[in-house]
Amino acid sequence: MKVFESVVTDIQLRSRVGTDAVWWMSLAETQFAPGGQGMLEAVTRSGTRLEIPVTFVVEGEDGVLWHVVEKPLAAGTDVTGRVES
Repeated sequence: MKVFESVVTDIQLRSRVGTDAVWWMSLAETQFAPGGQGMLEAVTRSGTRLEIPVTFVVEGEDGVLWHVVEKPLAAGTDVTGRVES
């Protein structure tokens, strides 16, 4: 398993059906590869630990790797990434 530290740089809502949403998040640095899966972890200001599953990684036309998630984190959020081998 690869573990790395990064920061969320952008977030885009890609689809929504009822209460289900699909978000794409980009990171300043990533160890994920296209098609990869894993987990992003963040700690809120109140100290709550959040675990956000990365269900897929997509390479955009501009070369940016987008991490597909169901719950967004705000741009500027520090994250720890865990990539499944």
